[in-house]
Amino acid sequence: MAILNYLFKISNHAPIRLFLAVGLTVTMAVPVAETSSRPNIIIIMADDMGFDDVSFRGSNNFLTPNIDALAYSGVILNNLYAAPMCTPSRSALLTGKYPINTGDFELSFCCKIGMQHYVIVNDEPWGLPVEEKTMAEIFRENGYRTSLVGKWHLGMSQRNFTPTERGFDYHLGYLGAYVDYYDQSYEQTSKTYRGHDFRENLKSNHEHVNQYVTDVLTDAAVREIQNHAMRKNSQSLFLLLNHLAPHAANDGNPMQAPADEVETFEYIRNHTHRYYAAMVSRLDKSVGRVVEALAESNMLQNSILLYLSDNGGPTEGMHANTASNYPLRGQKYSPWEGAIRSSAAIWSAEFEHLGSVWKQQMYIGDLLPTLAAAAGISIDPDLHLDGLNLWSALKYGYESVEREIVHVIDEELPDPFLAFTRGKWKVVRGTTNGGIFDGWLGERVTAEVDPRSVVYEDVIKNTSVWLHLQTISAGERNISALREQAKVECASVTSEIVPCLPFESPCLFDIEADPCEQNNLYDEYKNSTVFLDLWERIQQFSIQAHSPNNKPADPACNPLFYHNEWTWWQDEQANNAGPNVRIFVVLVFVLNSWWLL
Repeated sequence: MAILNYLFKISNHAPIRLFLAVGLTVTMAVPVAETSSRPNIIIIMADDMGFDDVSFRGSNNFLTPNIDALAYSGVILNNLYAAPMCTPSRSALLTGKYPINTGDFELSFCCKIGMQHYVIVNDEPWGLPVEEKTMAEIFRENGYRTSLVGKWHLGMSQRNFTPTERGFDYHLGYLGAYVDYYDQSYEQTSKTYRGHDFRENLKSNHEHVNQYVTDVLTDAAVREIQNHAMRKNSQSLFLLLNHLAPHAANDGNPMQAPADEVETFEYIRNHTHRYYAAMVSRLDKSVGRVVEALAESNMLQNSILLYLSDNGGPTEGMHANTASNYPLRGQKYSPWEGAIRSSAAIWSAEFEHLGSVWKQQMYIGDLLPTLAAAAGISIDPDLHLDGLNLWSALKYGYESVEREIVHVIDEELPDPFLAFTRGKWKVVRGTTNGGIFDGWLGERVTAEVDPRSVVYEDVIKNTSVWLHLQTISAGERNISALREQAKVECASVTSEIVPCLPFESPCLFDIEADPCEQNNLYDEYKNSTVFLDLWERIQQFSIQAHSPNNKPADPACNPLFYHNEWTWWQDEQANNAGPNVRIFVVLVFVLNSWWLL
């Protein structure tokens, strides 16, 4: 009885959703979209979510029933790779290119530009090169309405770096790295900068201060779907919902979630991890609400739904949120699988093998050409994408495409490192943070389990996601079998395992047999064509790689100069505020220097 009461408490009225899902008559008027021959594209991206923090991987520490329902109803992307950090990953998604290759142009302020090194810190004046054509521009040119809700993090020092200048018809969200979940401020503690960072298109928006930002972004995504349906035109929707969750907020209060959500996980003793579970749970509910909105607007049948994380989670260190990348090695900002392997799932009524685990290697940069192909859009070959069109393989369930992936080539000090995969072989050289986060940091918690896990399949089948998707693509789904197939298990440790010492020499792994990167095969293969061919290919990419575009911090960015708003300060300097700001920056510098003396 206690379990049933608990389920009723957290079910968010699943019986009512079932009543609506089966199509019984209701008196409420619901907008209905006219159908288009091209599918709606809905991408939901989490920020810094651990590989094992979706429960379809097998963890019962806390459940993600809506994400799991999407995964079991659609196709689990078991080998989707992103970049190891946020800015490079989002750059690859929107351009279809490796971060080392973005910016293939001669620009007046630089030579050739790359996005591979670290991330854009809010006070740095650089961004995704304006000459790069984005996924949003491509879809808009082909008749789509394009909307970005949430995080950008591809430049804001100039207005022409920002979303509505880069192909998005609409943007509600923040431009920088992260914000407070309630007041939407970003604090750069090393410089004592703090300012508000939340906009609707080009205007600062304070309407949502004191509202939980995951809910704000979800509301905006639902509103976009509903408004699109009400327009009753043949235009399809491209919606990118880039959540803040479960990224840590500002250092002073990094873990934030509504009290009612936190109470759900009172069985988790660790305070930080309890909040992390609540942050992920609110994100999971967002997925449910988006699917509900599509169904109620008659847009679900003709939609492609994709869920993924931008990179692995940071278990320890800077912006740590207790994410678990179990059983993978490493974490965010490293060359290891725990940094670059994303838990992801995709659904489309077009797929021939719904309810399956797809093991084909896929790179985040493949999503642009793959989704474009799904929409019948031809990519201009002059764009020279690195991403592959895998739509046919995904649609029909083929897994035979041998893929090479440049995960990262970053030669900048103090942490030069690289990771490269071709087929089953992966090469690693160098690492980050002196190697202190190179171990197997995540764990599968079994002592603290979500009470719902005892009736796991019932929980999944009572989500609105499951009910709506089953209405469109009914069929038997063996949830237990799919959950087992989605697990990643490390090879047995033996005395013959050779450790990887990435500062001393390259490391070579058979990633199919050893997904946890335990056994370094470099000594065995270093003189063979297996390794030598891989190394030669890496050198080719390294020689051709564009220099990183990172720029030194600019004190003129200080939100104090712009009514406590993070904004495109280089444009502001060029206009009315320019001389005053420059004088104020000099005064601040002089006063600080005097104080130090």
